[in-house]
Amino acid sequence: MDIQNPPTEAPQQREHAERRGLLIVNTGDGKGKSTAAFGLALRAFGRGKAVRIFQFMKVPSARFGEHRAFEQLGLPIEGLGDGFSWKSKDLERSAQLAREGWQRAAQAITSGEHFLVVLDELTYPLIYGWVPLEEVVQTLKHRPKEVHVVITGRDCPPEVIEIADTVSEVRKIKHAYEAGIPAQRGIED
Repeated sequence: MDIQNPPTEAPQQREHAERRGLLIVNTGDGKGKSTAAFGLALRAFGRGKAVRIFQFMKVPSARFGEHRAFEQLGLPIEGLGDGFSWKSKDLERSAQLAREGWQRAAQAITSGEHFLVVLDELTYPLIYGWVPLEEVVQTLKHRPKEVHVVITGRDCPPEVIEIADTVSEVRKIKHAYEAGIPAQRGIED
């Protein structure tokens, strides 16, 4: 490891940069995309901001750790799907749930009632063709100026990345699952 000198000057910023709602994308094959979005949701909620979280692949009755914590805090989180696609008994039903979920999420975005809307795992219904990409892009481009949106999931379409303000790629270097270690309660759920 090379030792580095700490910076002694702040990075230069534009003096009159516009404050507006950001489109943030957390994508890549590494672990932590949703976790980062949930941390941002907690930050905004802690500042008294209206936050809404939609999970496109989780069932409405999901009781993962984040659901339990958000429930205790009074932070709304809504499962819109029927679980992992490989467990689906009816992929057309999964697609229909995604389309219906997108309509609810789009309404939350366009209403302007929320400071932050998290669209967790939206990339999957997009890349499976379940939710129309152009409709999502247009909704994001024409949302109220003050609404921030975070999208998570692998393989984010380039059309979404192009209009995003901030894109972070979480890259997998190593994952415990590959070593045969199963998902851990409180880490993966």
